[in-house]
Amino acid sequence: MDRGKTRCGWCGTDPLYVAYHDTEWGVPVHDDRLLFEFLVLEGAQAGLSWLTILRKRENYRHALENFACERLAEYTEDDLVRLLANPGIVRNRLKIASLVKNARGVLAIKEEFGSLGAFLWRYVDGVPVQNRWQRLEEVPARTRSSDLMSKDLKKRGFNFVGSTICYAFMQAVGMVNDHLAGCFRHREVVRLGK
Repeated sequence: MDRGKTRCGWCGTDPLYVAYHDTEWGVPVHDDRLLFEFLVLEGAQAGLSWLTILRKRENYRHALENFACERLAEYTEDDLVRLLANPGIVRNRLKIASLVKNARGVLAIKEEFGSLGAFLWRYVDGVPVQNRWQRLEEVPARTRSSDLMSKDLKKRGFNFVGSTICYAFMQAVGMVNDHLAGCFRHREVVRLGK
């Protein structure tokens, strides 16, 4: 970790969190598997810290067959019981049950739109929103776009996709650049979004 760089204050000093901030958060993602991974992890994070989820991320990848929607959509009650017994992931029955519903929803979206990315990136007209917040307090918890995304996903049967979760997802996958203007990553992420 380069201590001389100015970062968004939310990432603190934990090396895992700093690495996530410095290399991943806000980078535009179009890969369907990775988009689904972030959607699942953001939902799992509800009520918890993102650092908790980051620490469990590899466990999630292993437990959920690397977020393969086709496999997760076929999970049975036995699979859900197995996941509930896994201490490496968040063991919340509603969150685990939502994995199957959301995987099925992704498959339906792919059938209709060709890809999950094509569906999700419509909410920003296919181009990352480049914000220039000066302070963390200015960054919204939700926006009109995240409200629309949430509403549409819920209509399609998704769970754990409230507007705040959707906005955190949009930040993570680079649909919006919410690195503070003074953060060294802001300019880098602007370039990545072009």
